[in-house]
Amino acid sequence: MEKRNVFDVLKERGYIEQCTHEEEIRDLLGKESVTFYIGFDPTADSLHIGHYIQIMVMSIMQQHGHKPIALLGDGTTMIGDPSDRTGMRSVMTFETITQNAENFKKIFEKFLDFSDGKAIMPRNSEWLLPLNYLEFMRDVGVHFSVNKMLAADCYKNRMEQGLTFFEFGYMLMQSYDFYVLNQKYNCKMQFGGNDQWSNIIGGIELTRKKSGEQVYGMTFSLLTNSEGKKMGKTEKGALWLDRNKTTPYEFYQYWRNIDDADVEKCLALLTFIPMDEVRRLGALEGAEINKAKEILAYEVTKLIHSEEDAVKAQEAARALFGGSADSENIPATDLTADELGDGMTVIDLMIKANLIKTKSEGRRLIEQSGVSVNDNIVDDIAATVSKSDFEDGKLMIKKGKKTYHRIKLI
Repeated sequence: MEKRNVFDVLKERGYIEQCTHEEEIRDLLGKESVTFYIGFDPTADSLHIGHYIQIMVMSIMQQHGHKPIALLGDGTTMIGDPSDRTGMRSVMTFETITQNAENFKKIFEKFLDFSDGKAIMPRNSEWLLPLNYLEFMRDVGVHFSVNKMLAADCYKNRMEQGLTFFEFGYMLMQSYDFYVLNQKYNCKMQFGGNDQWSNIIGGIELTRKKSGEQVYGMTFSLLTNSEGKKMGKTEKGALWLDRNKTTPYEFYQYWRNIDDADVEKCLALLTFIPMDEVRRLGALEGAEINKAKEILAYEVTKLIHSEEDAVKAQEAARALFGGSADSENIPATDLTADELGDGMTVIDLMIKANLIKTKSEGRRLIEQSGVSVNDNIVDDIAATVSKSDFEDGKLMIKKGKKTYHRIKLI
């Protein structure tokens, strides 16, 4: 059977948002192995779920014979991208940026085959750090219209809060990346999130003006729910891909608890399940849709973490859903006898377990009957727990309907 054009695969699964030259891109992807790139600025010590769409795209492209460049933007991170931001990105040391980039590599290696040059992972500091300012402004800056740049959303959104010249150079840097990658590796396409459209256009125009080469751009949908709100935000912040920042169980639970209306979209974007099966699962109704959510949560956890982690998370979730609190895979916090002392308030215990951020949040939850200890609803904001509440050194706190946390007395 003839292999499908990857453009059609990406479109069917709902990835593609905008293209510079749709027909030309489709033809190109159908007739040759295309080198393309996506840039990742290592601004944090872990990738989060917002990056995962880009990683899936790279993986699908590689499966269809194309060559990914996962560009680590350690150079651009030293400036910061003004896109979709309300303030200037904090400046980090190069050592921190480098360590973050190493953490990113571990995730990419789970999804991409880097053997024999099938994918590469260069760093843009290689060509950005040696730049001479005067030469760069003369060779690159001359090709950019300030009027056009100020009309771009990524800058327009920042004008009221104030935009530094420091950040204004970001578009020139990212555009230069595309030009360099085209020259060094014959890279013909740049992909990115929808918020990167202006920067991608900048790179296409710079490459055309400097070398006469025709290159292309494509952006992808941001991960949003049926109401158009960004997904991947938890009470603790972002949904991270690093198990030390978001545990496999928390990661699994997030997808297990999404709204019914978002199941089909998430199955299409976040898993490799064939689309016929995605549509069948997405069409389930009532209690049946929970089976689809289990499959989604299991598959995404398996891809990001491991099959063992996915199995453990699923067993823990099922144990709790079935009324059992015996599973060892439930998130837990250790508490020393000294910390407990003669007793500790439930609110302080929840802060210790990172279940709440503030005491006022804890008081509000208790007043709404949203907290229970060992299956007993807490109805007093001053309620305490003592050693006698621990059974075999363990105590279970439940927040809301679905968040369980075990406290272990050590």
